This record gives sequence, structure tokens and C-alpha cells, in this order.
Amino acid sequence: MPKFTYSALDADSNRLEGVVSGKDNAIAMAKLQAQGLRPLRVVEKPSILSYEITPDRVKPEEVMHFSRQLGVFVKAGIPIMDALAVIASETEDKRLRKVLLKMIDDLFEGETFSAAAASHPEVFPNYYVGILQSAELTGHLDRVLNQLADYIQRDIDAKKQFTAALIYPAIVLFMAVGVVIVLCGFVLPKFEVFFTKLHAKLPLPTRIMLGFSALVSTYWWVIALVALAAFGFYIWTKRSDRAKTYLDATILKLPIVGDLMRTAIVERVSRVLASMIDTGVPLPEALTVAADCANNIVFRRGIEQIRTQMMEGQGIAGPLAETGLFPSAAQQMFRVGEETGTLNEQMETAANYFKRELDQRIKHFTSLFEPLVIVGVGVVVGFVAIALVSAMYGVYSQVH
Repeated sequence: MPKFTYSALDADSNRLEGVVSGKDNAIAMAKLQAQGLRPLRVVEKPSILSYEITPDRVKPEEVMHFSRQLGVFVKAGIPIMDALAVIASETEDKRLRKVLLKMIDDLFEGETFSAAAASHPEVFPNYYVGILQSAELTGHLDRVLNQLADYIQRDIDAKKQFTAALIYPAIVLFMAVGVVIVLCGFVLPKFEVFFTKLHAKLPLPTRIMLGFSALVSTYWWVIALVALAAFGFYIWTKRSDRAKTYLDATILKLPIVGDLMRTAIVERVSRVLASMIDTGVPLPEALTVAADCANNIVFRRGIEQIRTQMMEGQGIAGPLAETGLFPSAAQQMFRVGEETGTLNEQMETAANYFKRELDQRIKHFTSLFEPLVIVGVGVVVGFVAIALVSAMYGVYSQVH
């Protein structure tokens, strides 16, 4: 029988994680609900042999368009099942269509909209489901769907900006690797035969270059094994909490990338908290969902610590500062929001502030990364040119 990993909330809104067995996702969720738990995420646990390199996920753009369309239909007074049927018939994404049709069946059997969405974590993240649950209680589903669409759009724009900034350096790096492979695999071995026949004494750069070429040509299988081991390590880090904790902590300590990652996480957490509190989600539950949205175990544990201390009556600003994960600007904004009763507004302000900080850090990162790549390529090409020219000159001098 398949096993499912889950995250759920108990009656006191404490976050629990574990494994439950069931014939399918719906039965696993029903078991958790029978235990008095409120499922946030229920995902089938794959074996190492069934691990997929590209999981069957729906693109965020599709979820954004879906949220926008459904918000319009709900505002117009169209029943949710009818709205889902119309969107399913019009969408070009087969995976999303399949999910929407399954949600219609779940709604027909008496499930709530948020519960039907929670059965498909590959489409709807934890924060999305959490906000939907509060929207069903407050009756502002149309407004909440538009807010979710806006949040997803901002997240997509940030990722596109980062990707676009790295396209040129990536192309240069790819071409440099290609040149090195061609030189080491095809060009340099022919030069080595030529130099050997002449019994020429080669300069040090040429010997280094030919030695590297021979190493790559002879021990290519070692390189293949290293690449395979790297792939295995990648899978292990995805499946092992201990490895992922170490990796996440290491990334945060890196000089430039760490600051970039920290800013992105603080912006995301602030945005999710602002959206959830604005729609009426209790702060303890909002913190639980925001911890999952951080996508970083170090931050997740820090936010869970904040939640625990807040439930003990210590507020949110003090415990937040104690984690040492949030910049002083975020600490100040959270403190002002807590003292004035405008926490959701201050979180929205913090999200906008760190969005601008993220844009600046991305520009700073790419402004440093591009020249480093170009200089690296220049060093490699220059070294090869010097090695070949000096060798040819040496051979010419020895012959004459």
C-alpha cells in the first residue's frame, strides 16, 4: 500500500509531520481528518527507484491564470463547480485540466474547495490552501483569489528577472566548457603526436595542457562517475533532512548568494504572512504555513521557534529578533506592526521593501558574476593560446 508524507495541524494549531498509508491521496487525508488533524500537505512518498527528475507539476503561470479566472467567475456569482468546469474546458494544460476535473468530483462528493485543492500539492502550495481555507470562512473568496494571483505573479516576475540576468553569463560559460572539451578531446591529442615525432622539449604551459588533455582522454570514466555521484548527492539532499539542513545553512553563509537567498526568503515570508493575516487567518496558523513557504529548513525551524515563543506569550517581534535570521529592517517593521496593531500592513510594507532590495541584489550579483565568467573564459583561452604558441616557437627554435 502506498505511503504518504504529510504536514498537518492539530486542534491547537501545532504543526505535525509524519507518514500515513492509504490506497490513494483522498484516503490518506481522510485518515488524518479522522485523527482530528487538519492536513496541509499530503504527498505520496516515492521510492528511490521511482524518483522523477522532472516532477509532474503545473507551472505557476497556469495557477496564476486559474486564480485570476476563478476570481472573476466567483465575483460574478457563478457556482464554483460550474466555474471549474468552464476553466477546465478552456485550459491547454492537460495536467491542470485533470486536477480541476478531479476537484469537481471532490466537490460533488461534499468536499470543500480548499480540501479539494489540498489534495493536489503539486498544483496548490501550502500557503495557497491555507488562504483558501480562511477565505471560505470569511466569504471573500473572489478577493482572496485575486490576491493569490498577484502574489504568484510577483514571484514569477522575480524568478524571470533573475533568470534573464543569468542568461548571458550562462551562454558564455557553456561555450567556454565546449571549447575546452573540443581542445582536450580532439585538437590537443593531434598536437601531442606532432610534438612527440619532433622530440621537442616543450615549455611548462604546454606540458601542463597536454597532461590535462591526456588525463581527460584517459580517465573520462572518472569524470562520468563524479557526475553520477553528484546526481546521487542531489537526490540524497532532496530526501534527507539532515543533508538539506546542512546545504541550506551553507547557502545562507555564502558571501553574495547567501544575502540574495536571505532577502528572497524574507520577502516571500512577509508577503505570505501579510496575505494570510489580511484574509483573517490566525497568526499561529499563518506562521506555520509561512514556515513551509520559506523553502529553507533553517528559516523553517526559525519561524517554528517564533511561533512556539509567541504561543507562550512572548509576542512575535522579540522571538523574531532572537533567531538572527531576519534583517534589522524587518525586525523594526514587525515590532512597529505588533505595537500599533497594524501587523498585516507592516508585513506588506516589509514585503515591498525587500522586493526592492531583492531587485538591487540581483543586479549586484549579475554585475559581479558576468565579469568573473568572462575573465575565467579569457584565462582558459589565453592559457591555451600561450601553450600552443610557445610550443610552436620552441620547436621552431630547436629546428633552426
